[in-house]
Amino acid sequence: MEFDSVKSIVPFSLTLPREKPYLGTLRKGEEPNASGYFVRRGNGTVYPVFDRSVLVRIETRSGIVGWGETYGLVAPGAVGEIINDLLAEFIVGRDPTDPAAIYDDLYGLLRVRGYGGGFFADALAAIDIALWDVAGRIAGCSVANLLGSAVRQTIPAYVSGLPEDSLEKRAELAKSWLVRGFDSFKFALPMADDGPKAEMSALRSALGEKARIAVDMHWSHTAAQATELIEYMAPCGLWFAEAPVWTEDIEGLSRVCRDSAVPIAVGEEWRTVYDMRHRIERCRIAIVQPEMGHKGITNFSRIHDCAAERGIEVIPHATIGLGIFLAASLLASAAMPRVTAHEFQHSIFEPNRRLVLGDMDCVAGSYSIPTGPGLGTEPSPEAVAQMVPMGKGAASLARRN
Repeated sequence: MEFDSVKSIVPFSLTLPREKPYLGTLRKGEEPNASGYFVRRGNGTVYPVFDRSVLVRIETRSGIVGWGETYGLVAPGAVGEIINDLLAEFIVGRDPTDPAAIYDDLYGLLRVRGYGGGFFADALAAIDIALWDVAGRIAGCSVANLLGSAVRQTIPAYVSGLPEDSLEKRAELAKSWLVRGFDSFKFALPMADDGPKAEMSALRSALGEKARIAVDMHWSHTAAQATELIEYMAPCGLWFAEAPVWTEDIEGLSRVCRDSAVPIAVGEEWRTVYDMRHRIERCRIAIVQPEMGHKGITNFSRIHDCAAERGIEVIPHATIGLGIFLAASLLASAAMPRVTAHEFQHSIFEPNRRLVLGDMDCVAGSYSIPTGPGLGTEPSPEAVAQMVPMGKGAASLARRN
């Protein structure tokens, strides 16, 4: 039987305005430049004043369309160029029902040259998600079923980020989500203007003793500093401490994991299962946080399986995006028994939800898993109208139309 094959792949950039930048109002010294980028003083990291994603549209010869998504926060043209100039021609004509094989082939193209992460891996992640979407639509089932079977229809969600300007308002915001049925929270340490102990104390007072409270330390400390800060916050009841040291500092991570009684969570910025394997031999990691927008479904699954082998808890990360890689993350998580919770970026999900079609939702402390074939989710006509085709993909799209 002749198989369906990939006919075209087109990357798009989508930029969406925000009422206030991610994590909250700009602090003193955080003025945006001409490109709309600014640097958070608390962690030295660049952010845009808007939301932006790179989306990928893959179409087969029979007309089946799948969507993928990755980060486009900064330099989205880098991802678009990698897809257009390098990867697209190696995908056209391939059987889309075996996304993992295509991922491995594409990843191997630059292994000898040492490119196994960064923008290259982000481009692979978007392509991988789109291929899994196509594969599910061809099979007439969800991605969760392709991965095995959905072990749940809902996933516990924790509220991430409290983008208010004062400690009092952040505590009030957290309490408003508690009233709506959420019992787990995470705050960003770089935005704790009054210090970590004050932030933890205020949140604990507002949320009560039963609520779980985690801290995102944003890779901003030495091992000694991170350990001291964690010990400082621990008496208020700390669920987990995320990203305590620079991602390159594996020895420092090992020391924090060894010296801290609080569970340590890492892995958002990893691109592949190899990044995990480099660390788990040396670091007593309690929680891994695969980010679908960086990894794609193939490596997300491999990281979960690696965690399962080691008895490590999996709590996926989810940050700025339209919603396509969030749907992929939820569907993959639904098929993976080590997943115990999932991040809920309310300040992104809520404003952007009108731009995705499907029944994905997050209410009363839980995500509902998208239903339907593939991802069960796709950009709305409003979103598609705002997408900008990138590079050679734009030219091919214009010729087809």
